[in-house]
Amino acid sequence: MSDEFESAPEGAGSTDPLDQELADLFAEEKPATKEAELLNDLQRLQAEFVNFKARVERDRDVSRNAAIAEVFRSLLPALDDLALAESHGDLEGTPFAAVLTKLRSAGEKFGLETVGAKGEKFDPELHNALIQTPNAEVSETVIADVVSVGYKLGDRLIRPAMVAVFIPEEK
Repeated sequence: MSDEFESAPEGAGSTDPLDQELADLFAEEKPATKEAELLNDLQRLQAEFVNFKARVERDRDVSRNAAIAEVFRSLLPALDDLALAESHGDLEGTPFAAVLTKLRSAGEKFGLETVGAKGEKFDPELHNALIQTPNAEVSETVIADVVSVGYKLGDRLIRPAMVAVFIPEEK
């Protein structure tokens, strides 16, 4: 078999002008390709860094909110006792009234909200119904009485409200 293409002898330069132009073109592209590759790497690293910073900020916020929620969760028994004493009139004229006010304002500063009020529509996501009483006067389930107030911190439920509810009477 004979070869259709003959290779140039070693050491001999290509005399074809087309071959020389192709060789020059490829020689020029290699540095441009390397520069483009480095630029792509740099842009990718910058994008990764921006994503990393955003992820760290998001994780920091989640950790901060979880820590705040745990602090308030540990203070809830004291808040409950002070609120119960206030509802019975035992705090009037005592320093504990000021303590309760300060605790409530600190909670409001961080977004602590109470959940569950008498007459409010019952929401199983926010309330635990301890007692259900049929009532002909209601068309939907509503809170009849609050046994223990619930608390939310922003969108996060710290503790559901313990409530008694009126349910529509079956006819």
